[in-house]
Amino acid sequence: MTKKPFKGVMKLDVRDSTPDWEPFTPNKAPAGSPNVLVVLYDDTGLAAWSPFGGGINMPTLQRLADRGLMYSQWHTTALCSPTRSTFLTGRNHHLNGCSCITEAAQGFPGWSGRIPDECATIGQVLQDAGWSTFWLGKNHNVPEQDVASGASRSQWPLSKGFDRYYGFLGGETNQWFPDLAEDNRFIDQPYMPEEGYHLSKDLADQALQMIRDQKASSPSKPWYMWFCPGANHAPHHAPKEYIEKYKGKFDSGYEAYREWVLPRMIEKGLLPKDTKLTPINPLPEGVADPADGVRPWDTLNADEKRLFSRMAEVFAGFSEYTDAQVGRIIDYLEQSGQLDNTLVLYCADNGTSGEGSPNGSVNENKFFNNYPDELAENMKYLDVLGSPETYGHFPTGWAVAFSTPFQMFKRYSEYSGGTCCPLVISWPKGIKARGEVRNQYHHSTDIVPTILDVCGLEMPKVYRGVEQYPLSGVSMRYTFDAEPDGKTRKERQYYAMFGTRGIWEDGWKASSLHAPFAGKGRYEQDQWQLYHVDVDRSESTDLAQQHPDRLQALIKVWHNEADKNFVLPLEDRSPAEILGVERPAEEAPRERYIYYPGTSPVPEGVAVNVRGRSYKILADVEITDPDCSGVIFAHGSRFGGHALFIKDRKLHYVYNFLGIKPEQKLVSGELKPGKYTLGMEFIREKAGPHGESLGKATLYVNENIVAQGGMRTQLGKFTLSGDGLCIGRDSGDAVSEAYTAPGAFTGGTILFVAVTVEAAQYLDLEKLAAAALAVD
Repeated sequence: MTKKPFKGVMKLDVRDSTPDWEPFTPNKAPAGSPNVLVVLYDDTGLAAWSPFGGGINMPTLQRLADRGLMYSQWHTTALCSPTRSTFLTGRNHHLNGCSCITEAAQGFPGWSGRIPDECATIGQVLQDAGWSTFWLGKNHNVPEQDVASGASRSQWPLSKGFDRYYGFLGGETNQWFPDLAEDNRFIDQPYMPEEGYHLSKDLADQALQMIRDQKASSPSKPWYMWFCPGANHAPHHAPKEYIEKYKGKFDSGYEAYREWVLPRMIEKGLLPKDTKLTPINPLPEGVADPADGVRPWDTLNADEKRLFSRMAEVFAGFSEYTDAQVGRIIDYLEQSGQLDNTLVLYCADNGTSGEGSPNGSVNENKFFNNYPDELAENMKYLDVLGSPETYGHFPTGWAVAFSTPFQMFKRYSEYSGGTCCPLVISWPKGIKARGEVRNQYHHSTDIVPTILDVCGLEMPKVYRGVEQYPLSGVSMRYTFDAEPDGKTRKERQYYAMFGTRGIWEDGWKASSLHAPFAGKGRYEQDQWQLYHVDVDRSESTDLAQQHPDRLQALIKVWHNEADKNFVLPLEDRSPAEILGVERPAEEAPRERYIYYPGTSPVPEGVAVNVRGRSYKILADVEITDPDCSGVIFAHGSRFGGHALFIKDRKLHYVYNFLGIKPEQKLVSGELKPGKYTLGMEFIREKAGPHGESLGKATLYVNENIVAQGGMRTQLGKFTLSGDGLCIGRDSGDAVSEAYTAPGAFTGGTILFVAVTVEAAQYLDLEKLAAAALAVD
């Protein structure tokens, strides 16, 4: 933003001076400027939603599609953090330092995990131009080490041009018990699930409040809102009445769904009439991760079919329920006369997720801890799937189905199953067309240029003294009143993710076959495929042998784009190697951690790490009331965690191993009023068959041993989505069924809690890291 010169007159006496308010007055958007609402779902392929022919009913999205446009060839980066970075800046994800998820950052320009100053955001540009700017829901563009109360806020939303923020900073969160941040601080959720809480509802409530507050004081001021619900990312959580709407609708299986949905997509004009289905397991052995394979429906037993069908019902209910919450925002905009001049973009960040593995899970944390799911155990949760009692993800078969007709799904950037996503744009005041399809090829980098074009703005060439990278995308505004099949203004788009590569140009696409995480390197030996996607939208017929010159030309274009966008070096190493890279942090790991009551939950990324090692928890506590009770220390949730607490006048330590009953616990005798050092110690003895730690736990009151027993502890993180380390209470979902969150400590005083860990750590990094890379 350029500083305006002072044009007044300054003399010794104010009476002889002339004021000039212009340099000190914020910019005002031109009269009639539009509002902008961007709704960005997670993990949803082209064939999921009803306006695009899918089986998930989306009334709000349909309403917007009927008043606007659907896009059939709109693409993303194939992964969430990178795509979201393009929505922020309009630059390719490597220019944003966001080659993959922030947790996998490395010391290269395209991998840093931090959006550089050369990439000003849409929030900053609109904020400076006179728009109010709001961000709600998922972020996942803050480096993991910065997700902490004492960390830098330089990458948080308020530092990136947003007036207000309310949501979660990580890759996923429990929809019933989310880890929430408001503006620049962590907060507790406002009420509990038994009182009707669900994150999608909360986000809509907060969005409405932000708009109402803004209009109460500045009714003429336009606003920009980025609304990013947790849907449809795991864990799949939804009110039961929405899940029941889909009872039996997916009983025929995922192959049958693909056969059913393709003609519907063709009928709606989203795909050419002769579009072919691709195989459910298209990649040869050694190219696809085995965990990404699909088990054919006819090979499943009856219980597996019941379980897998119910998992799809939960996913569908989750999606529709969230659409209903978006509908509340749309209703308000219409009632308040704002909808006609609000540009609404409703879309998803990548293809459907296959991270549930071929068998899915009712507790995704087992998968992330390399602990096997058992069908008999999962079937116990059939009737409560989607409730607070589960943390589920459906199997890979549904990822393929909801990404019909393409090959593969999320994370595979060389195929449209990972990149082609639904997009609806509605702007009644600015788009004459109603209910039409646009087939021009576009990408998530084109969203920012489109918004700037509609708002009459440009990305500055220099921002706050820093020369800016040019926008990677082009405005899509020309499509608003163009012919449905008119020529695209997009010239080319490269793709790169975990060693997979692709390049689109002039209706042709080259795709490399490379196994992510295989650690083989040798990219020069990759086999490339060629597809004429203008006519073969599903990328079903490889034309590499028929057009070798065109293929080689496209491969050269990919390398040129890689050079311009900081794509190199390519990365296909194992998750353990990627996550094992030493990254700079404000605080180095240490052997002793001190925590005090009254602080915000400490996120797992910066909390004491007791995984795979011996550890000790000691608390200095004074009991003043004989009926003293409550949580002293808690970390995790019902799906994995541990807690030290007083109940029934006794000291309890519970280690909840992946939610598997019964809970592991140690209990003392009765405690009377007085000053105590209370604590426990776990001595690791060996590794179990799945990498878990086996050893002995001891409970102490002062120096006295009051209980002992064998115990197993987790290989991986306690939590993927919040429920950080707490002192004096348990935020969110309670670790133990022995108390109800927050279980605040009463009847005494906690002076501090110390946690010590041994320096040596017994971690199977290969298994541990595979989990972390799946959370995006």
